[in-house]
Amino acid sequence: MAMNTDTQGRGQWGSSLGFIMAAAGSAVGLGNIWRFPYLTGENGGGAFVFVYAICVLLIGLPLLLNEIALGRISGKNPIGAIRETGGNKFWQLAGVLCILVCFCVLSYYSVIAGWTIGYIFTELIDIPVDFADFQQTPMYVIPLCFIFILMTIGVVLGGVSGGIEKAAKFLMPILFIIIIFIAGRAVTLEGASAGIEYYLKPDFSKIDGKVVLSALGQAFFSMSVGWGLMITFGSYLPKSSNIVQSSGWIAGMDSMVALLGGLMVFPALFALLPGKDPAGGPALVFEVLPKVFDAMPGGNFIGALFFLLLLVAALTSSISMLEVPVAYFIDEKKWSRKKAAWLIGIAAMALSVPSALSSIEGNFFESLTLKFGGNVQVGFFGIMDFLFGTFAVVLICFMLALYTGWAKKISDFANELALGSPSFKGPWRSAWIFFIKWVCPIVIALVLLDTLGVFGDPQEGG
Repeated sequence: MAMNTDTQGRGQWGSSLGFIMAAAGSAVGLGNIWRFPYLTGENGGGAFVFVYAICVLLIGLPLLLNEIALGRISGKNPIGAIRETGGNKFWQLAGVLCILVCFCVLSYYSVIAGWTIGYIFTELIDIPVDFADFQQTPMYVIPLCFIFILMTIGVVLGGVSGGIEKAAKFLMPILFIIIIFIAGRAVTLEGASAGIEYYLKPDFSKIDGKVVLSALGQAFFSMSVGWGLMITFGSYLPKSSNIVQSSGWIAGMDSMVALLGGLMVFPALFALLPGKDPAGGPALVFEVLPKVFDAMPGGNFIGALFFLLLLVAALTSSISMLEVPVAYFIDEKKWSRKKAAWLIGIAAMALSVPSALSSIEGNFFESLTLKFGGNVQVGFFGIMDFLFGTFAVVLICFMLALYTGWAKKISDFANELALGSPSFKGPWRSAWIFFIKWVCPIVIALVLLDTLGVFGDPQEGG
């Protein structure tokens, strides 16, 4: 197996802390703070949280180790990593999909991130905004989306240690401070205990196939596996760094933010809007939370802080989404970082416009329909999220587990994990190999079949 030691010119992490913060930042995104609470609400509260924690530990973590090992052993972007380790054109498709996923998701993710920029200001100057009206105003939504992509380009232009690592070391602690502050405020509200109980006391009778699959889907997305992000970030790691320990920190920080996300939402929801259905769907954060903040003393300040937090979480993820295609063009096409970041960023802006327009009633992009397996997706935004944010991610995880577990010698990747991680031997090593070869592919195959509607109504993985 050809090993590449030349990471010069591509950049490298300055420290393990920088890598952990950047990788946790890419994992901690809108999925934890915007998506996790509403999925918890739709899937029975505490029971979903319990299943989610198990999925992160047993499926998310082995896949995370798998991707970082593949990145570091090759020192390349997702396509280069598979080629460098001897993968043929078929396996390289997984790498191609990684780059497509990051680019396409960046385009519509920036639309949601743009909403958060708008809400920081409307909360701060205390203007009540109807979310449905706001969504349908392209003269606000599109420029805000472009501003967000420009912010992302700005960080990626700084390079790996100068831009991404510096930004992550600054932004991630801020994110934690704001979350802990808002969660602390929410749980001390009068009447918050009903929300805490709903959220943290599992009713095991509610666990069924749908809950398990939703939790598993959320574990994939919140851990950032299947995007090629961790392959790319792993490729910037020196051989001495402890991948196993770093991955434990990444998974722990990611899950903690998701759990705290629920503690911000449910106690406040039950205390201030009793009788409101916690299964509020995707608009939960934008419709319900501003009302919650209004009911708190100093609410507009806390509201602005919350949407600033969402913006920071979105930015730490979008930086890594842009970095994956940028790394590909630097590695394979010998582009400069400046050229790659600007061209891909501008292309993402162009692709974000149909997603922004798809929330406008009567618009062509709103009524676009896709039938896929048992799924019917309506609207350009929904189609993009299903194809790239859900289906392709699960497919990539499946291909990568089969690639390292079966197409290649898995012992090579286990040895890579053991470098810098002396405790990764014996039962730990055997367990990881068993999970990548058997457990992960079987579980992911079930999720893929379910996404296609084989078991009745398809579940939304992502």
